[in-house]
Amino acid sequence: MKRLTAFTVMLLVAAAQPGGEAAATARAVDKANAFLASLSDAQRAQGTFGFDDQKQRVRWSNLPSPMFSRAGLRLGDLGPTQRSAAMDLLSAALSKQGFEKVLAIMEGDEALKSQEQGNGPGPGPGSPPDFAQGRGKGKGKGGPGGPGGSPAFGKDNFYISILGAPSRTAPWMLQFGGHHLALNLTFAGSHGVLTPSLTAAQPARYTLNGKTVRPLGAENDKGFALINALDAGQQKQAILPYQVRDLVLGPGEDGKMIQPEGIKGSALQPAQQALLLDLIAEWSGIVHEAAAAARMAEIKAQLADTWFAWSGPTENGRAAYYRVQGPTLVIEYAPQSMGGDPTQHIHTIYRDPTNDYGVKWTKK
Repeated sequence: MKRLTAFTVMLLVAAAQPGGEAAATARAVDKANAFLASLSDAQRAQGTFGFDDQKQRVRWSNLPSPMFSRAGLRLGDLGPTQRSAAMDLLSAALSKQGFEKVLAIMEGDEALKSQEQGNGPGPGPGSPPDFAQGRGKGKGKGGPGGPGGSPAFGKDNFYISILGAPSRTAPWMLQFGGHHLALNLTFAGSHGVLTPSLTAAQPARYTLNGKTVRPLGAENDKGFALINALDAGQQKQAILPYQVRDLVLGPGEDGKMIQPEGIKGSALQPAQQALLLDLIAEWSGIVHEAAAAARMAEIKAQLADTWFAWSGPTENGRAAYYRVQGPTLVIEYAPQSMGGDPTQHIHTIYRDPTNDYGVKWTKK
């Protein structure tokens, strides 16, 4: 429970700061303008879109380029100063915990790049199951790829774009993503909204500088901790009578709903509810701390009406799907079971069905 205590302290500190969310927006605006100022006119035109550009707004996926067509600025095409400014913007928009998670996902894609190069170019027996099976939406040209248009992995192949003019009062949006990452962060005055967003990992465990890195390790371990904290009767409610093998509300599923299933938050004991909140924080805590504090306060107030559902074995180290669903929340954690080790290939999604893309704060 130490992680929960630390996160609770973060929420209290952030909530206590006068104008905390407004100050966070101001920092992000300053970093966004610094990034834009570092670009040439041509780059600025390529990396910016109108806030109401619906095509760009939904242009995100778990697939790599060029299998999915992205628009914006590719990190590998930026100079060192520009790339540093882009990452400074991302750091200002996210919490320390969230920024570290994003960097770990990107480093994982660099590890996958090395692995795939060792297996030879193009889809094959060593390729991710997404590609071998042709799964996902939005195939097309999307930037540099491998020989014959094969998947392009690595940190260079992440894209950044800004929708609208960065402002402390008017709405604007920051998009950042690539293979296994899609962050959609909407600013609307003092509000910061990070839904819908996709975090994923392949490999889910790798070694960097002699240390083992698990970008979504906490999401895995906390999910298993919660299901195993339930008694037999509660597990019977939580575990679904059928298998779920992938995200239900992943990319391309905006505006869709699913019926809540599993065990309701009101049926959990206080210690179990604390575990559920701690699990949710792995997604809600990605955005900068002030917005995370407001988001967690909203989720905590709705905890009695928040459901937890599980599909698969309950022994940590094996592959299992779970879902957390409340009035303003959908989280899915889905190991990819088609080929290879599913525990090494994880997809997750984070949504607010009432406020994806900040619609609650930005609709006219």
